[in-house]
This record gives sequence, C-alpha cells and structure tokens, in this order.
Amino acid sequence: MRIGRILAAAVIVLAVVAGFLTYARAQSHRAVSLAPSGQYPVGRLTDLWVDRSRTDQFAPVGGMPRMLSTWVWYPAAAGAHGPESAYAPGEWAGLQRFGWASTRLDRVRTGTRDQIPWAEGRFPVVVLLPDLGLSAPQYATVAAGLAARGNVVVGVTPTYSSRLSVIDGRPVAASAAGSSSGREDQLVSVWAADARFASARAGQQFGARADNSRIAYVGHGLGGTAAIEACRLDGRCAAAVSLDGSPTGAAATDGFSRPLLLLNAGPSPSLRGRSFTLTGAGRLSFTDLAAFRVAAPLRWALPLGSLDGRRALDITVDYTGSFLHSAVTGDTWKAPAYPEVHEATVLSR
Repeated sequence: MRIGRILAAAVIVLAVVAGFLTYARAQSHRAVSLAPSGQYPVGRLTDLWVDRSRTDQFAPVGGMPRMLSTWVWYPAAAGAHGPESAYAPGEWAGLQRFGWASTRLDRVRTGTRDQIPWAEGRFPVVVLLPDLGLSAPQYATVAAGLAARGNVVVGVTPTYSSRLSVIDGRPVAASAAGSSSGREDQLVSVWAADARFASARAGQQFGARADNSRIAYVGHGLGGTAAIEACRLDGRCAAAVSLDGSPTGAAATDGFSRPLLLLNAGPSPSLRGRSFTLTGAGRLSFTDLAAFRVAAPLRWALPLGSLDGRRALDITVDYTGSFLHSAVTGDTWKAPAYPEVHEATVLSR
C-alpha cells in the first residue's frame, strides 16, 4: 500500500513537471514585441568601428587596435519600407542563454527596419553602454525608444568585457583582462574612451544627420559609471544618464557639473543630479530580458524584480528620453509622473 502511494505521488510529480516544461516551451515560442512608439519610425544598422589611436588593453594578443561592434538606431523617414530588423542576426544568436526557459530570440519582434532612409533633420547623438557582461543589442527597447523620440543612438558593446561580441562575423568572448572583478576602474576608463570615440565617429560617419554639438551618454550598471565618466571628460556632453549604476572615481569625489539622471532599482548613490528609485525593478529590468517571457523558477532567480518588465522599460524610456530632450534644448525638466518612481534625496558634493 505504501509503495503504491509513493508510485502514485511520483507519477503526479512527473506529470506536473512534464506539464510545466511543455507550457514553458510553448511560451518561449510565442512572439514578443519590443516595437518603439514615438514621433519617428526607427531604422537600424550595425557596423564595426576601429579606433586605431588606441591599443586594446583587453585583447589576448598584444598590439591590436580597439575594435568595437556598434549598433545604431536612428530616426527614419515616414513611410520608409524595409525588412524588419532581426533581434539577434548571425552569430549574435549566441545571446540566447536560457534555452526553452525564456523567449526564443527569433520570436522577438523589434519593430525597427534595417538601413532604411533617415528622417530629415539633425539629431542629438546618444551613446549607450551596457552593463558588464552584456551587449548593446540587449538594450534594443531603450535604444529604439530613444531613437523614436529623435535621437541617433549608438550602442557600443565593450569588446572582451561582454560575454559576446561579434567582430567581422566571428563571435568574440570576454577575456580575463576585460572582465575580471577588481578591475572596475580600468574598465570604466576604457569604456569611457570607447563611448567618446563612438560619439566622435558618429559625427564623422553620419555627417549632418548627427549633431555633434549635442552629445549625451547613457549606461546601465558599470556602463552607467562609464557614461558619467565619458560625459565628465567630453566638453561637448550635454547630459548623462545612469541606469542602476554606482558613480565612482572623479565624478563622485570631485563633483559632476553636467545634467545627470540616476534611475535605480535600489537605493540611489549620493551624487549631484536628479536621482530616482524605480520601485519593484531589478538589475535586469533595464534590459530587453525584462520584456521576455521567462519561466519560473528562472524568473525568480534572475534580478528582474516584481514590476512588469514592459512597464519598467516604458518608464525608463520616458524618463531618459524626456530628461535628455530637456538637457539638449535647455528647457526645465519635469519628471514624468509614475506611481512606481520616487525621487531620492541626493547630497551635492
């Protein structure tokens, strides 16, 4: 009798697990839309930019120039037609990390179009830096959202610091030098140089479309720290935005004089600027993964927070976009009203 009960319980458990796996697999095949909304449709292009003025400190082979995979989202002409951008084309498919437990990358609808005509006008340049280990394509929601508001957004993947970059069609993994803990100061210095190079290159490559007199830097996590440092060193910088980053170095000790927005999932650091906490958010709420279907228990294990992921991203775009617009136009910024967002008390240094 006891053995029978044990067998019956085991059958029930196996049936529940099988049902859960079937459900999770079906969820991973359902389409997810990251399509932006705003004044402009959004075009996208990818490129390899090489900074020959610097030797890559993180490359396994010495003497190599700094090579950066860049993704550019830009305001496109109304009615422009073209193929929808694949979320992770080619070797970028390696960004899929959790298999059936999260949305398949080929089921992600970006809502952007590859290499379609630009909109008429001259647009501010926004350089976007990912958190340590992540890649620029994983911020498509934020990048495209800012582009739809009238910005040229250059996403930079820090080579050898991200788990995956793609250089000349080949996957490039992180190196020990580029991703080791304890090297944050060096990483921030190199990434800030990457960002400043990207802003200058955007002005050269896109000509009159990119307004190099209106530059802003945005970053997530350690990328937020680097964005602040890039802005501090760039005399053209109009503003910086740090998403769940911790300002360090000279910006924290000597003060920061440019318009600065800090939007964090947790307590905000003390630094001159406007600082807000996004209640219910987690570290990954600022990435596209927040909008994906992620099965439990993986969702519980990842720092995605309790706030609906798509809402977290919409709030991030609204805060970042409105703040940058005010900074480049000189208008007074009024923080958008969301019940999930609370302004923190920040000490000026």
